[in-house]
Amino acid sequence: MADHNAKLTWKQGMTFEGYTDGKSHLPTVFASGSENLAEYDNGHSPLAMVLLALAGCTAMDVISILKKKKQDIAAFEIEVEGDQVDEHPRVYNHITIVYKLWGKDLSEEAVARAIELSETKYCSVNGMLKLGAKIDYRFEINQPEPQM
Repeated sequence: MADHNAKLTWKQGMTFEGYTDGKSHLPTVFASGSENLAEYDNGHSPLAMVLLALAGCTAMDVISILKKKKQDIAAFEIEVEGDQVDEHPRVYNHITIVYKLWGKDLSEEAVARAIELSETKYCSVNGMLKLGAKIDYRFEINQPEPQM
Protein backbone atom coordinates (compact mmCIF):
# COMPACT_ATOMS: atom_id res chain seq x y z
CA MET A 1 0.00 0.00 0.00
CA ALA A 2 1.25 3.49 -0.85
CA ASP A 3 2.40 5.86 1.89
CA HIS A 4 0.50 8.77 0.33
CA ASN A 5 -2.01 9.26 -2.42
CA ALA A 6 -3.32 12.07 -4.55
CA LYS A 7 -6.39 12.50 -6.70
CA LEU A 8 -7.01 15.17 -9.30
CA THR A 9 -10.45 15.99 -10.69
CA TRP A 10 -10.89 18.04 -13.84
CA LYS A 11 -13.33 20.94 -13.41
CA GLN A 12 -13.15 22.66 -16.81
CA GLY A 13 -10.62 24.19 -19.17
CA MET A 14 -7.27 23.81 -17.44
CA THR A 15 -8.70 24.02 -13.91
CA PHE A 16 -8.57 21.04 -11.57
CA GLU A 17 -9.18 20.25 -7.91
CA GLY A 18 -6.67 18.17 -6.05
CA TYR A 19 -6.99 16.00 -2.98
CA THR A 20 -4.15 14.42 -1.03
CA ASP A 21 -4.41 11.55 1.43
CA GLY A 22 -8.20 11.88 1.37
CA LYS A 23 -8.07 15.43 2.75
CA SER A 24 -10.18 18.36 1.59
CA HIS A 25 -9.67 19.88 -1.83
CA LEU A 26 -6.87 22.14 -2.91
CA PRO A 27 -7.66 24.33 -5.94
CA THR A 28 -5.05 23.79 -8.63
CA VAL A 29 -4.66 25.87 -11.75
CA PHE A 30 -2.40 24.44 -14.43
CA ALA A 31 -2.46 27.34 -16.88
CA SER A 32 -2.89 31.06 -16.37
CA GLY A 33 -5.31 31.09 -19.31
CA SER A 34 -7.71 28.70 -17.62
CA GLU A 35 -11.38 29.42 -18.06
CA ASN A 36 -13.51 30.46 -15.10
CA LEU A 37 -10.53 31.31 -12.91
CA ALA A 38 -12.65 33.54 -10.69
CA GLU A 39 -13.99 30.46 -8.95
CA TYR A 40 -10.43 29.21 -8.43
CA ASP A 41 -8.58 32.47 -7.93
CA ASN A 42 -6.86 30.98 -4.89
CA GLY A 43 -5.57 28.06 -6.92
CA HIS A 44 -1.95 27.00 -6.73
CA SER A 45 0.30 25.98 -9.58
CA PRO A 46 1.85 22.52 -9.27
CA LEU A 47 5.38 23.94 -9.15
CA ALA A 48 4.44 26.41 -6.42
CA MET A 49 3.00 23.47 -4.46
CA VAL A 50 6.40 21.75 -4.74
CA LEU A 51 7.94 24.74 -2.93
CA LEU A 52 5.16 24.64 -0.34
CA ALA A 53 5.80 20.92 0.16
CA LEU A 54 9.49 21.66 0.72
CA ALA A 55 8.63 24.38 3.24
CA GLY A 56 6.20 22.13 5.11
CA CYS A 57 8.60 19.20 5.20
CA THR A 58 11.56 21.16 6.54
CA ALA A 59 9.37 23.21 8.93
CA MET A 60 8.19 20.07 10.72
CA ASP A 61 11.77 18.89 11.11
CA VAL A 62 13.17 22.20 12.33
CA ILE A 63 10.39 22.88 14.84
CA SER A 64 10.58 19.32 16.19
CA ILE A 65 14.35 19.46 16.59
CA LEU A 66 14.31 22.91 18.22
CA LYS A 67 11.62 21.83 20.68
CA LYS A 68 13.79 18.84 21.65
CA LYS A 69 16.66 21.30 22.18
CA LYS A 70 14.35 23.29 24.51
CA GLN A 71 14.45 26.42 22.34
CA ASP A 72 11.73 28.97 23.17
CA ILE A 73 10.21 29.72 19.75
CA ALA A 74 7.56 32.44 19.71
CA ALA A 75 6.99 32.46 15.93
CA PHE A 76 8.37 30.70 12.86
CA GLU A 77 8.09 31.35 9.15
CA ILE A 78 9.71 29.96 6.01
CA GLU A 79 9.99 31.66 2.63
CA VAL A 80 11.01 29.59 -0.38
CA GLU A 81 11.90 30.89 -3.85
CA GLY A 82 12.57 28.73 -6.88
CA ASP A 83 14.35 29.63 -10.11
CA GLN A 84 13.42 27.62 -13.18
CA VAL A 85 15.44 26.83 -16.28
CA ASP A 86 14.24 28.44 -19.52
CA GLU A 87 13.77 25.19 -21.45
CA HIS A 88 10.87 22.81 -20.95
CA PRO A 89 10.11 21.05 -18.69
CA ARG A 90 11.20 24.25 -16.80
CA VAL A 91 12.38 22.45 -13.67
CA TYR A 92 13.83 24.27 -10.70
CA ASN A 93 17.59 24.60 -10.87
CA HIS A 94 18.03 26.79 -7.79
CA ILE A 95 15.95 27.06 -4.63
CA THR A 96 16.49 29.42 -1.70
CA ILE A 97 14.95 28.76 1.71
CA VAL A 98 14.81 31.53 4.32
CA TYR A 99 13.93 30.47 7.85
CA LYS A 100 12.65 33.28 10.08
CA LEU A 101 12.46 32.63 13.79
CA TRP A 102 11.33 34.75 16.68
CA GLY A 103 12.06 33.86 20.25
CA LYS A 104 13.89 34.74 23.40
CA ASP A 105 17.53 33.65 23.58
CA LEU A 106 17.37 31.35 20.55
CA SER A 107 20.70 29.65 19.95
CA GLU A 108 22.19 30.27 16.50
CA GLU A 109 24.05 26.99 16.82
CA ALA A 110 20.84 25.06 17.62
CA VAL A 111 18.97 26.68 14.72
CA ALA A 112 21.81 26.00 12.26
CA ARG A 113 22.04 22.37 13.39
CA ALA A 114 18.27 21.83 13.14
CA ILE A 115 18.29 23.17 9.59
CA GLU A 116 21.32 21.06 8.69
CA LEU A 117 19.66 17.89 10.01
CA SER A 118 16.51 18.63 8.06
CA GLU A 119 18.49 19.34 4.91
CA THR A 120 20.82 16.34 5.08
CA LYS A 121 18.86 13.66 6.92
CA TYR A 122 15.14 14.09 7.53
CA CYS A 123 13.35 16.13 4.84
CA SER A 124 12.41 13.76 2.01
CA VAL A 125 11.19 16.60 -0.23
CA ASN A 126 14.60 18.26 0.07
CA GLY A 127 16.22 14.91 -0.67
CA MET A 128 14.30 14.61 -3.94
CA LEU A 129 14.71 18.22 -5.06
CA LYS A 130 18.44 18.44 -4.41
CA LEU A 131 18.97 15.75 -7.04
CA GLY A 132 18.21 18.38 -9.69
CA ALA A 133 18.45 21.77 -7.99
CA LYS A 134 20.96 23.63 -5.87
CA ILE A 135 19.30 24.45 -2.55
CA ASP A 136 20.64 27.30 -0.43
CA TYR A 137 19.36 28.35 2.94
CA ARG A 138 19.79 31.09 5.45
CA PHE A 139 18.09 31.97 8.69
CA GLU A 140 17.18 35.05 10.67
CA ILE A 141 16.71 35.07 14.42
CA ASN A 142 14.58 37.89 15.81
CA GLN A 143 13.63 38.80 19.35
CA PRO A 144 9.93 38.50 20.04
CA GLU A 145 8.03 41.75 20.03
CA PRO A 146 7.19 43.00 23.52
CA GLN A 147 3.68 42.30 24.72
CA MET A 148 1.59 45.46 25.13
